[in-house]
Amino acid sequence: PGVDGKVGVVRIKNFSGTTADTVKEQLEDLKKKGAKNIVLDLRGNPGGLLPGGVDTASLFLETNKPVVFVADKNGVVDAQSTFKDGIDLETPLVILVDRNTASAAEVMTAALQENKRALVAGEQSFGKGIVQTIRQLEEGKNGGVAVTIARYETPEHHNINKQGITVDVKTNVDCEKTDALACLPKEAFRKI
Repeated sequence: PGVDGKVGVVRIKNFSGTTADTVKEQLEDLKKKGAKNIVLDLRGNPGGLLPGGVDTASLFLETNKPVVFVADKNGVVDAQSTFKDGIDLETPLVILVDRNTASAAEVMTAALQENKRALVAGEQSFGKGIVQTIRQLEEGKNGGVAVTIARYETPEHHNINKQGITVDVKTNVDCEKTDALACLPKEAFRKI
């Protein structure tokens, strides 16, 4: 799309305990192949495990950068920051999101956007920024109830619940899942 150098794309469908390791391997492979820009495609990513999103964001951030705050009704109860330099602090990074990008995917997106490490392109994300636990009913025989126990806050203490992440570059997100670059205009790769 008129960008300086090759662009590598990493599609993340959801976050698990192994996501950061998988992304690290893909990133190293793409750089060996000459990628000078990286796109993280999070379209349709519903989230998953929060530690997977935190660890993946940490790959791209310096030591002691805030990633997410977890706050209950009494205030911040947990602050998660990077504890070492990530493996890639320099490569231009674009995150592609859509209205179905949610939860841990939004936490990672906000961490990289608000720490000035990535530009976010696409459309407003879903806005699921709450921590829930499942309480079983009647000894687990009749289902359960999801109880909200806390909320996620971004590094700048924004509450993303029901608001989502505002993109830096609005763009069509209807390109094929296998061709994220078709969704991205040149301005998505501008310097931060």
